[in-house]
Amino acid sequence: MDFINAFVALANYVIVPGLAYGAQLALGALGVTLIYGILRFSNFAHGDTMAFGTAMTILITNGLLALGITFGPLPTALLALPFAIMLTCVLVLVTDRVVYRFYREQKAAPVILVIVSMGVMFIMNGIVRFIIGVRDINFADGERFIMSVKTFKEMTGLEEGLAIKTTQGITVVVAMIAVALLFWFLNKTRTGKSMRAFSDNEDLALLSGINPEKVVMVTWMIVAALATTAGVLYGLDKSFKAFTYFQLLLPIFASAVVGGLGNPLGAIGGGFVIAFSEVTITYAFKKVIGYMAPNGWEPDSLVQLLSTDYKFAVSFAILIIVLLFKPTGLFKGQSV
Repeated sequence: MDFINAFVALANYVIVPGLAYGAQLALGALGVTLIYGILRFSNFAHGDTMAFGTAMTILITNGLLALGITFGPLPTALLALPFAIMLTCVLVLVTDRVVYRFYREQKAAPVILVIVSMGVMFIMNGIVRFIIGVRDINFADGERFIMSVKTFKEMTGLEEGLAIKTTQGITVVVAMIAVALLFWFLNKTRTGKSMRAFSDNEDLALLSGINPEKVVMVTWMIVAALATTAGVLYGLDKSFKAFTYFQLLLPIFASAVVGGLGNPLGAIGGGFVIAFSEVTITYAFKKVIGYMAPNGWEPDSLVQLLSTDYKFAVSFAILIIVLLFKPTGLFKGQSV
C-alpha cells in the first residue's frame, strides 16, 4: 500500500483541477448572484456574456501576437483581458438600455425578465458564433506548466507524478484577487454600500437618495468584468467553444443556488461544492485504489460512478436536491 502516491494521484486528477474549476464557477456565480440580488431576476444570458468577453479576448490576443507583443511566460490573454472587459461592459450596458430598462420601468414581474434574458441569450450566442465561429480555439501561450510530472518525480522520487498547469495557478490567483477587490468595493466604497443597501431594501434605498440608475450601471459593469474574467480563465484552462459556455450556465446557476442566491460568499462556496462534486463523481478511482489496496486486490474496473459525459447531470441533481430541501441555499440567500 502506498498512501503518498495515492494522494498525489488524487491531487493530480481531483484536487488541483477541482480548485481551478471551482474558482472559475465561483467568479461566474458571483455575477449571477449580483444580478439576482440587485436587479431581482435570473440572468440566463450570463453564460453567453462570458462567451462574448472571451471571444473579444481571443481577438485582441491574436492582434497583440501579430504585433509581436507577448506576456513572457504568462498567457498574452491576460494583457488583452482589460480591453475585453471594457468591450463587454459596453455590450451589457447597451443591452440594459435597449432591453431591460423598459421592463424595469414597467415594473415587470421577475419571470418576464427571465424570459427576456433567454431571448438576449440566444441573440448573444448568435453574435459570438458569427464573430468567432463554432470551432474549438486554444489561445493559451507562454509556459505550459508551473510544475511538470517529470520535475515532480525528480524532486520527490515518487512513482506518481503531479502536474500543475500555469493556467490552473493563474486561475486561482486571479480569482482570489478579483474576489478580494469585489468585497473591498462592496464593503468600503460609497457606491458599493449603495449597492448593498439597494439589494437589502430598494424602497428605503430610494428614499435615502440613492440613484438607482447608477446602481444598475455599476452592477452591470461589475458583472461584465466577472463574466469576462471567468470566461477567459475557463478558456485558458480548457479551450474556447461558444456552445460550451452555453452549457456552463447550468453549473454556474447551480453554484449560485447551492450557495444562496443574492449571497456573494455563498456563490463562492457553491462554486467549489459543484466543482468538486462534478470532478469527484466523474473521476475513475482505479489508480488511487490500486495504490492503497493490498497486492492482488487492485480493481479491474475503472471505479467510476459516472462518465464525464454526464458531469452536468451532477450539477443538475445537486440543484434539484437543494431547491427541494433548502431553497435558500447552504449560506441562506434569497429563496428561488
